[in-house]
Amino acid sequence: MTSVKALMLLAVMAVAACQPSGPELGPDGKPLPQVYQITSKVGKEIPGRVLEAVNSLRAARGTAPVALNPQLMAAAAAHSQDMAQQNRPWHWGSDGSSPLDRARRQGFTGEVVGENISETYETETETLSAWMSLADTRDVILNPSATEMGFAWYQEPSGKIWWTMVTGHN
Repeated sequence: MTSVKALMLLAVMAVAACQPSGPELGPDGKPLPQVYQITSKVGKEIPGRVLEAVNSLRAARGTAPVALNPQLMAAAAAHSQDMAQQNRPWHWGSDGSSPLDRARRQGFTGEVVGENISETYETETETLSAWMSLADTRDVILNPSATEMGFAWYQEPSGKIWWTMVTGHN
């Protein structure tokens, strides 16, 4: 009977040793990023989740909500893909275009209030949180003159995501 208990104890210990002890850490001691794979199902949900989060943040500041705008969504999507092709996050397109130029190309006739961009492996929620932690990007999200928003991304095969948010008003 003792040998059966010993075998069971060894089996439990063997299984426990196979369990991960936590996230893999990088040289800075922080967990290495995990790939956030945007499936078609998740991709359909992202704009609504971001809109809801943005409007919650705006409501907490007493600012009117924004609505998704198809032209700004298209401008954001085009810029996300262009940044990936350039392999650099910046506000100018590979053709020298500005956020206003890209919005106009998509048929937006209003005023562009601002643009936030990001190159990351983080989710849309983590990206929004990072933008809220900096005054200049937070101002784009909370600007009271914004009434419309476009939000889009491009995900590379490696998993890296290029996020773009454009706000404006008509």
